[in-house]
Amino acid sequence: MALNVLGTPLEPCSLDPMTGFYRNGCCDTGSEDQGVHIVCAVMTDAFLAFSRAQGNDLSTPVPMYEFPGLKAGDRWCLCAGRWREAYDAGCAPRVVLEATHARMLEWASLDELRGA
Repeated sequence: MALNVLGTPLEPCSLDPMTGFYRNGCCDTGSEDQGVHIVCAVMTDAFLAFSRAQGNDLSTPVPMYEFPGLKAGDRWCLCAGRWREAYDAGCAPRVVLEATHARMLEWASLDELRGA
């Protein structure tokens, strides 16, 4: 059973929209998850604009991949590295600690995750 950054069982991030590398609603990870999609974050307009500027448009729907496009307020499992970049740029979205995989502590401290 996967743990979250608080050391308790990992909780689901979002079922609508369905998120997670495995599209099971959880920010779980495994060896095939090269992007390390482990941060459950609440999308903001500022973060979505930042991600688009970095070359990853999360706002535009992509029907062939059953991707609805995200809007402010949606929860989504982000890549650890992208969240770190956004944090360093001052536009990281709020993190849902109970639904963020414990491996995220390799990229950020609990205080940083709480403060976003």
